[in-house]
Amino acid sequence: MKKWILSTIIGIGMVSCTTQNINKSTMDFPKEWKHATNIYEVNVRQYTEEGTFRAFEKEMPRLKAMGVKTLWFMPITPIAQQNKKGSLGSPYAASDYVSINPEFGTMADFKHMVNAAHRLGFKVIIDWVANHTGWDHVWTKTHPEFYLKDPDGKFHIASGMDDIIELDYKNQEMRKAMIDAMKFWVKETNIDGFRCDLASWVEVDFWQQARPEVETIKPLFWLGEFDELENPEYGKVFDASYSWKWMHASNDYYNKNQPLHDLKNLLEQYAKIGNGSMRAWFTSNHDENSWNGTEYEKYGAITKPMAVFSVTWNGVPLLYSGQELPNDKRLEFFEKDPIKWTNNYQNAAFYKTLLNLKSSNPALRGGDPAASTYILNTTANDKIFAYVRKNGEDEVLVVLNMSKDPVEFTIEDDYLSGAFVNVFDGSKRDFNQGKHFNFQVSDYAVFEK
Repeated sequence: MKKWILSTIIGIGMVSCTTQNINKSTMDFPKEWKHATNIYEVNVRQYTEEGTFRAFEKEMPRLKAMGVKTLWFMPITPIAQQNKKGSLGSPYAASDYVSINPEFGTMADFKHMVNAAHRLGFKVIIDWVANHTGWDHVWTKTHPEFYLKDPDGKFHIASGMDDIIELDYKNQEMRKAMIDAMKFWVKETNIDGFRCDLASWVEVDFWQQARPEVETIKPLFWLGEFDELENPEYGKVFDASYSWKWMHASNDYYNKNQPLHDLKNLLEQYAKIGNGSMRAWFTSNHDENSWNGTEYEKYGAITKPMAVFSVTWNGVPLLYSGQELPNDKRLEFFEKDPIKWTNNYQNAAFYKTLLNLKSSNPALRGGDPAASTYILNTTANDKIFAYVRKNGEDEVLVVLNMSKDPVEFTIEDDYLSGAFVNVFDGSKRDFNQGKHFNFQVSDYAVFEK
């Protein structure tokens, strides 16, 4: 099993990347910063008591100190009032694509925040909801032909979510208007990219059309909400995509006692995709937190090991508002429900160590064919997940207790050798002198060569 895993990751994965290199233009590739970045999702409504851009702006120096590189803002457009959910409605039910939600402030406030973020060294991406709008979006009055219609002529509700209606991507004028709206935010506010909501619900040829047109202004980062295992054609357009299958499988692994080798097999499938695009790895986001539970509900004793995995595996790590606390409550989606900040960010140092390692060590570069991943054999392969990431002379060793038990084990793999430093406590270890570990529940270790 181990040898087949290594063959997949080192061999097939890199061949796939080479094939995609031939078929994709230079502009399609992530620019240099994207290989070492991380993404922090900002829920403006719940981030502060004020729930505004100006209030969030005050938090940015803290996030910079924690090692955050890219800020993703949930939808910033105004929310439709007709058929809205709850008292505030869903940010994903827009009433206008080129205006600011007054709940968050003004256009001037947003521009001020983006400029401040750029001065601090952040990249800024915004959520883009292309599949649907709210019921009283301006287009429903000015261009009702932009929408899908039911046989009775009424707007088509999007997959049972009765506060949103779907757009018609056969309409070329609608496509042009959508692309112009995306251009507006790049021109007017100088954002650095988009997180595209339900990207695979929109025809792939729209994204193939939209990306090069919008990027006539500047190169951008494109994160798509789709799983490339299910929608491989979308991976040729986007820089990174969701790892939905991994998220569901890892949840089942912990809560339904599925075997660890199932997770390793799934990672083999992701590796075969190659490096033409990246996967985004996460333990929480706005949907998961509100609808399926906090990371602690989902992962229990392996919450920290799963977080370590998300930052150190090949791809881009994604964090959600409040994970640095940690946040152990589900946030309301349609009502005001601020995160309960305590000024005691218990996980900030943990994430700072990992995010800074991700940014500084070439072995952890995502989507870079020069960075390889090797799964190591241990005496407890059913409970321990150990791997080395390598780029030239740079190596990072990751060892995770993925079980609910203490585990005493040895890494039995000649690939691991030499002296390393534990990035969390600074202790040194020469693995030529022994590879024995004694892990408690929830333990993890990350070593830098």
